[in-house]
Amino acid sequence: MTTARDIMHAGITCVGENETLRDAARMMRDQNIGALPICGDDDRLHGMITDRDIVVMCVATGGDPATMTAGELAQGKPFTIDANADVERVLETMETHRIHRLPVLDDRRVVGMISEADVARHVPEQRVGEFVEVLCAELTGPPAA
Repeated sequence: MTTARDIMHAGITCVGENETLRDAARMMRDQNIGALPICGDDDRLHGMITDRDIVVMCVATGGDPATMTAGELAQGKPFTIDANADVERVLETMETHRIHRLPVLDDRRVVGMISEADVARHVPEQRVGEFVEVLCAELTGPPAA
């Protein structure tokens, strides 16, 4: 059985909830990624932040990325997957919630991230096609079951 741990991108760096959005943007630039998990002082996942979040929820509203913190943009509880979950469960979670990146947890700590690219590299082509079709479906209706 292939697990989330088998297909995830390991070595994920969290942005601290008290770090600025400028710090988060620089981390994304330096790592050539578009999203980061937000972790608290307790080393637990508190949310996710994307480059788009920084632009839309800070810059476009007149906020200052040099003073606004990542924690201020952490909204709701992020969807996650256990490192030992099977790949079909990973796909179901991403499809149900129409998410493009899924943090992988082990003992409630972030140990990796699964992206669409990770799925494409590790899942049979036919299943990848079904997965992409669900994620790219028009977002006006409810998520696919």
